[in-house]
Amino acid sequence: MEARVLKAEANFIKDEPYYAPAGNEIEIFQAAYKNRLPVLLKGPTGCGKTRFMEHMAWQLKRPLITVSCHDDLTASDLVGRYLITAGETVWVDGPLARAVRTGAICYLDEIVEARKDTTVVIHPLGDDRRVLPMEKTGELLQAGPEFCLAISYNPGYQSVLKDLKQSTRQRFVAIEFDYPDAALEQEIVRHETGLDGELPGKLVKFASMTRNLKGSGLEEGASTRLLVHAGKLIAAGIDPRDACRSAVAEALTDDPEMLAAVNELGASLF
Repeated sequence: MEARVLKAEANFIKDEPYYAPAGNEIEIFQAAYKNRLPVLLKGPTGCGKTRFMEHMAWQLKRPLITVSCHDDLTASDLVGRYLITAGETVWVDGPLARAVRTGAICYLDEIVEARKDTTVVIHPLGDDRRVLPMEKTGELLQAGPEFCLAISYNPGYQSVLKDLKQSTRQRFVAIEFDYPDAALEQEIVRHETGLDGELPGKLVKFASMTRNLKGSGLEEGASTRLLVHAGKLIAAGIDPRDACRSAVAEALTDDPEMLAAVNELGASLF
């Protein structure tokens, strides 16, 4: 079987990504980066963690390597492996090794989705050693001052099997994210979709109503990301009720009763 190579290319972000800070998260990240401290972003899905990382990579003028973690992710996927190419055996760095070598920001998104034995590989990079052991090559990569390790996870999905171990989390400076307050969320929706008038406010109110259903039939309420999706559909000429149904309700649940309930919330506003 041919070994796979995890594709996660370094990316210099040329244009400033739009990001509206909700607190002092930018200053905290800047201070952590200056002091070579790894960073943990925690918060619900779709609240802006990935956009924040893109903004910080642009601001710090460093390439960003993003890895979407999953339960099949192995240590070799991150670090690298030997491959046979044109009859020769060659070593191919994984995204984490490439980030260390090039001084990039490596962002491991939803780290708890990765296998437990995989997360251990980041431990030496997450403390004062700032090294990446390459067991298969015998190399010990020393991270330079420009390298940054960042990880994220959603505490709302914690369970006995998918939780971030203390041995991992206590290596990081943690920044907590949540959905923006109503005024800021309206401005984000307005900026990202081009909608004006009352529509951004109604979408934010709709999101708040769905978030009140968390734990009462919904695992999560509507994220800011879903509101932007709905807003873009509306801006493209889709009826607001249909946009909320397709971009929000159907994305949140497959349960017929909950779908009806969420659609009724949308219909009450639009």
